Amino acid sequence: MTKKSLSETKNAWLLVIVAALGYFVDIYDLVVFSIVRVQSFRDIGIPEEEMRIDGEYVLNMQMGGLLLGGILWGILGDRFGRIKVLFGSILMYSLANIANGFVQDIHSYAIVRLVAGIGLAGELGAGITLVSESMQKDKRGYGTMIVASIGVLGAVAAYYVSELFDWRNAYFAGGAMGLLLLILRVGTFESAMFKGVEDKQVEKGKFSMLFTDKERFKRYLYCLLIGLPIWFVVGILVTQAPEFGKALGAPVTLSAGKGILFTYLGLSLGDVLAGLFAQLTKSRRLAVFLFQVLIIATSSWYLSSEGLTEQRFHWIAFFMGISIGYWATFVTIASEQFGTNLRATVTTTAPNFVRGALIPSTLLFEFFVRHSDIVTAAYVMIFLLTGVAIFALSQLKESFDRDLDFVER
Repeated sequence: MTKKSLSETKNAWLLVIVAALGYFVDIYDLVVFSIVRVQSFRDIGIPEEEMRIDGEYVLNMQMGGLLLGGILWGILGDRFGRIKVLFGSILMYSLANIANGFVQDIHSYAIVRLVAGIGLAGELGAGITLVSESMQKDKRGYGTMIVASIGVLGAVAAYYVSELFDWRNAYFAGGAMGLLLLILRVGTFESAMFKGVEDKQVEKGKFSMLFTDKERFKRYLYCLLIGLPIWFVVGILVTQAPEFGKALGAPVTLSAGKGILFTYLGLSLGDVLAGLFAQLTKSRRLAVFLFQVLIIATSSWYLSSEGLTEQRFHWIAFFMGISIGYWATFVTIASEQFGTNLRATVTTTAPNFVRGALIPSTLLFEFFVRHSDIVTAAYVMIFLLTGVAIFALSQLKESFDRDLDFVER
């Protein structure tokens, strides 16, 4: 190996570490609301009977912010560079989380989560794009696997911080970590592939290009659909653990915070397992299919657990976390499907549109709840979402080991 290639490899792995730490803070700030929802709502005077619906309202505002931010940061990433997005997004969500520690009513809470969501939208997509473009094509799966597996442990940190301090300080801690991360980001370098198209006469970051070509639109849509079940598991099945526990006859009130903790521990392990499986089989599609089947199995286990004990819930949450651990593989697939001039747009919008898809998923879930019950509604949604995801997966071409140095015309 030449001195130049050694230096490039070292720089690529430095990017992986920085992206992983950035995603760690991103996930912390993303899930902290789900963890402190009940405590914070009590403190600002939300009645117990309104907590579930108001929780969906605030969470949907955050998810709406992710949708808007996904488009904003994706376009900026393709037009002005991946590094600028990493700096801008982390500054925005760090300041928003600090502001979150001062809210006194449900509407200001929701507005601040909207702003935080916009900021949070840029971190993962820009990081995965940088890593994918900077590593060797047969090794990039390892890089994105490390980013995600370390990053999702931010949820574990969020749980323990919220246990040690009150909910306001949990938000302050998230904002402070983000601002500290900005210092670490100094010295990171821009993607060589992006620099290669910077001066070329091609459209860069033109969001409408995803919709003006039928084949390209279908490719993009299928990338989005394969991630649909992930955030339903986190945003509904785990976040509403107290309500599901009541419906299943749990002897104690189940803690959503502990559910998030064990789910994300499982998710971290799942990201490693999915990434290794894809590398060994040289097939990301096969890995995602296997994990879709696991989602059905573990969710059914959860929803059929009459008299669900706290300990059993923790184990189920852990295994549900493993089953949605194809998150990094899903984002990598999206990154590999598109050319350099649209890659940041796709890689940033895809995970955020999937997160934002929790809004229609929640509305559909509530429709089924009104016409049946919470457990039956969850069964219907899990089978519906995984069915759609498996179909979409079957329509995508295998992208493992693909050369990413190309553009969309």
